[in-house]
Amino acid sequence: MKIAIDAMGGDYAPTEIVKGTVETAIAAPELELVLVGDKERIEKELGMFSTKPANISIFPSSEVIGMGDHPATAVRQKKDASVVVANRLVKEGKADAVVSAGSTGAAMAASLLLLGRVKGIKRPAIGTMIPTQKAPMLLLDAGANADVKPENLVQFAQMGSIYMEKVWQRKNPRVGLVNIGEEETKGNELVIAAHQALKKVTINFCGNIEGRDIPAGEVDVAVCDGFVGNIILKLLEGLAKSFGVMLKDAFTTSWRTKLGAALVLPGLRLFKQKLDPSEYGGAPLLGLKGVSIISHGSSNAKAIKNAIRVAKETIEADVVGKITERIREEKQCEE
Repeated sequence: MKIAIDAMGGDYAPTEIVKGTVETAIAAPELELVLVGDKERIEKELGMFSTKPANISIFPSSEVIGMGDHPATAVRQKKDASVVVANRLVKEGKADAVVSAGSTGAAMAASLLLLGRVKGIKRPAIGTMIPTQKAPMLLLDAGANADVKPENLVQFAQMGSIYMEKVWQRKNPRVGLVNIGEEETKGNELVIAAHQALKKVTINFCGNIEGRDIPAGEVDVAVCDGFVGNIILKLLEGLAKSFGVMLKDAFTTSWRTKLGAALVLPGLRLFKQKLDPSEYGGAPLLGLKGVSIISHGSSNAKAIKNAIRVAKETIEADVVGKITERIREEKQCEE
């Protein structure tokens, strides 16, 4: 299995990208990892380690797409950008997956342009794992599509169900439609129509869920448009960060609270770990004819290591093949 990593994408590239790749290469020697980007800078970072793992190689590229660049335009103009080249390796069969922590828009545009959509899929969707009271759940779309149609939400639900079943081993995963109420008649025209359509497809659709049901972990897959999904994602990230700060302040107000903090420190560390986005690594862009994992722009080495793990698991579970098969079956049933 060969995975291409965009070494120049992200706030801490290439340092943290290379570090995470090296850690993965040591832990998983069966993988072939290809760092794509500025060869000299990558070699300099690799030189910081006592030994370079034999399963790491470099594929040079001369350009980088910045956060300020227009994604689609930059992908077309900067044909030698690291994220474009990494996706091209997958398209040409020289890699099995691509991982990028660069501009989300650029990563999406490059993957969509070069890998293409699974036949029958109208829109690809970003699936992001969210920590909950019960078990991590999948939220999609997390930002790829601000405006969608009911049929798009149905396909998001189908793809999310497949991903949670095959990668996370959730038997008959529960799927919920994010809405402002549980009743079928609640919400805007989009979700009302989507609710009716979701009842007709072969998934475990549990009906509407409200915002409070997401952290409660009431479903395995929460479906919504990318506009709502991205707001949910950023809100949860902000709450987790703010809660951590408030908790720290509360435990440092006096010597008594400091003593209490020392006693519950192991539990607090476990709690922090569950809320840490780097634990989940990257989000798969589902619906493409290839595996593309998009990581947060602020990804550290740990996040990159986990993003590569997500890519590996997605390949092993043949998620692309399963989505292709499901969409083909649904189309045949309609005919």
